[in-house]
Amino acid sequence: MMETNILSNGKSNDLGRDTGIPMKTMLDDDQNGTQTVRFDDPDGGMECEEFLPSEDGKKPTRFTDFEGKTSFGMSVFNLGNAIMGSGILGLAYAMANTGILLFLFLLSTVAALSCYSIHMLLKCSGIVGIRAYEQLGYRAFGTPGKMAAGMAITLQNIGAMSSYLYIVKSELPLVIQTFLKTEANPDLWYLNGNYLVIMVSGGIILPLALMKQLGYLGYSSGFSLSCMVFFLISVSFKKFQIPCPFEEYSANHTATLLSLNASNHIHEYSNGVALESDDSHCIPRMFTMNTQTAYTIPILAFAFVCHPEVLPIYTELRNPTQEKMQKVSNLSILIMYTMYFLAALFGYLTFYDKVEPELLHTYNRIDPDDTLILCVRVAVLTAVTLTVPIVLFPVRRAIQHMLFPNKSFNWLRHIGIALTLLIMINLMVIFAPNILDIFGVIGATSAPCLIFIFPASFYIRIVSREDEPMTSFHKIMAVIFIAMGVSFMVMSLSFIIMDWTTGTNRVAGGH
Repeated sequence: MMETNILSNGKSNDLGRDTGIPMKTMLDDDQNGTQTVRFDDPDGGMECEEFLPSEDGKKPTRFTDFEGKTSFGMSVFNLGNAIMGSGILGLAYAMANTGILLFLFLLSTVAALSCYSIHMLLKCSGIVGIRAYEQLGYRAFGTPGKMAAGMAITLQNIGAMSSYLYIVKSELPLVIQTFLKTEANPDLWYLNGNYLVIMVSGGIILPLALMKQLGYLGYSSGFSLSCMVFFLISVSFKKFQIPCPFEEYSANHTATLLSLNASNHIHEYSNGVALESDDSHCIPRMFTMNTQTAYTIPILAFAFVCHPEVLPIYTELRNPTQEKMQKVSNLSILIMYTMYFLAALFGYLTFYDKVEPELLHTYNRIDPDDTLILCVRVAVLTAVTLTVPIVLFPVRRAIQHMLFPNKSFNWLRHIGIALTLLIMINLMVIFAPNILDIFGVIGATSAPCLIFIFPASFYIRIVSREDEPMTSFHKIMAVIFIAMGVSFMVMSLSFIIMDWTTGTNRVAGGH
């Protein structure tokens, strides 16, 4: 016998009569509008590989109120876009404070742990037949588990969306100003970040966020990823165009060279960048340990945060199976892992220990009028803008499960939640004097829960001890994951508190 859950869509009471599923019993399961369906499983597996055929040859919908139609490739684009964040701009700085080999080790470890964490989520989903993060929390710990998972997803993704729109607010006016070759003037509406972020939210993000299914955003996700590929290519190209030391490639290098003294030990400045007279700093380091090294570990640990989006993408995957979704996750993480490492490597090998926490700012100081870097800034702005709708979907789903667990799909509610979220996030971005600390606290608490603590806790509670005792390898790994999550949370919060007390603002939070 096998058990799966079918989310109620207002017609579930007639499911057995309408579809002809050879079920033994149909029982009310819980207060969240799910029903338990029992039927014979000839393979004895925990989850059927295909939808069960009905008498008329059609496949009844399972797990959700619509049948998944998203292709494998589009699912990879969507999950890759959910992984990719503005944090890629700070990875070169992270490598400068860890060294190439230590950075590679840490990045590889985090990628492997993220894949295993997704494996635990998918296995729990297959056992209970639920593809909603909040419902897994309910099955594991009841209503407190559902509310905790929903709140963590909501806080984490609201923080991520706010950080993306904050980039739009700060960077888009500068891009327009450079294109128009004009001076900064906040009185001009098209140079005012507050107006621009509202226009981008209403004109681009909201229409995409109103899509009924996440799979429809595969094309915009693919375009967003192509923008980040352009960023990677440009960073790689600039490595071979900008020599070290930097006075050989300065926006006004002629004047700089004339001003240099004969002494090789004099330091000059051009556009805010220290111009070394020798190339002693132009040597890559394999291992580096300094006061900033520990601060880079949380950045790398959260580089692959995509867990709230995994189950919604799984739900909409065409002919979904646990193995197929695991391949989607592994391929997405592999692509992002490669892009992360190459972007960090070429950014670091361009500026070495002179690289800034935000890579594009370093290029801007070398040559603020560089056309290629201007195009890169536009590409990054496009990528983060198109990522917001992907991140919004899990938040809306979490709110739906927390506040309207028994309601079927409704366009008015669908639109209302998206509009409310965007208005709230815009108000935070526009009026909050300094929201970076808020983002840091949100990321330091919700991200470890979503990556490590919740998947491992669900796994321990949902996978029965008869199948896997607590002394089994996977259960021991789950306990280790919980310990790692708590450690990362304590570490990140400690760094933030240290920043508050010292006023150094050294932690680059966010996704």
